[in-house]
Amino acid sequence: MGLSDCRKRRILQIYAAEPCVSPAFSRRANWRGSCKDRDRAVRQAHPAGYSSGDSSPVNHSAALALRSSLFSGASSAACKEVLSAAREKKFESAHAIFCQGDSVQQVLLLISGCVKLLQVGANGHEVMLRLSGPGELIGIAESNIRTHNSTARAQQPSTALAWDISTFEALFERHAFLRRNMLGMLIHHLNDMHERFREISTERVASRLSSQILRMMHQVGRQVNGEVEISISREELAQLVGTTLFTVSRLLSDWDRQGIVAARREVVSVRNLRALADLSETAGQLPLKMMAKGFQPRL
Repeated sequence: MGLSDCRKRRILQIYAAEPCVSPAFSRRANWRGSCKDRDRAVRQAHPAGYSSGDSSPVNHSAALALRSSLFSGASSAACKEVLSAAREKKFESAHAIFCQGDSVQQVLLLISGCVKLLQVGANGHEVMLRLSGPGELIGIAESNIRTHNSTARAQQPSTALAWDISTFEALFERHAFLRRNMLGMLIHHLNDMHERFREISTERVASRLSSQILRMMHQVGRQVNGEVEISISREELAQLVGTTLFTVSRLLSDWDRQGIVAARREVVSVRNLRALADLSETAGQLPLKMMAKGFQPRL
């Protein structure tokens, strides 16, 4: 139950070596070539804004963008062409980047911050679909239908590179690496949805909640004072795992007392990653009657 042993080991390895790395955003160059080649691509894409110390905002954004899996396997020349067609955009916290039903005007690559995707139900209530972190494309699946089927809102101050939709479509047609890597991103999103659906159908809330926090650490976690911090409210967590606000609040309070997490308003901080990963497995294996009595697994 919970996360697979393979995935749990992978998360523990990632945070032991490189805390707070989105799966779409590696600290290492994802694309073909050396670090010198990457710097050359940045310098060629934005020569006016380039300096050797990455002091230019434009140059810094381009260097961050090249860490995204979107540029995996790309040549220096291809990076230059794609990056030179983009412009930097900044969004304050709670800013609506686009709304459900809006026409698709641009493609956005998030390079810092965090963006939440929401849908509005028939009753007018918003429901969170997912959190996107650095290295991910925002609205990636919606360009073909020309209207957004969700709302994107900055969860914290965020920066993105933006391409006009017509420009990006032309680049998409010219470069096989964009087609290949965007397909990989879509598959990753689909696998994430499958995993969450399976958890909701087969696992208890404690297991689902701990697994979701582990996923978000990998996607949008930030290292703060030795802990991994996730900007999310308890209500949003409840929406993501398919339960009530009361249940999420009770579980987080229990885990806070055990030193596994620290739950504050709009923020969850992970203090003991291994205990949280073990909880994902242990809670999923408990009999229902033991969970109902508030049984606390040994960690």
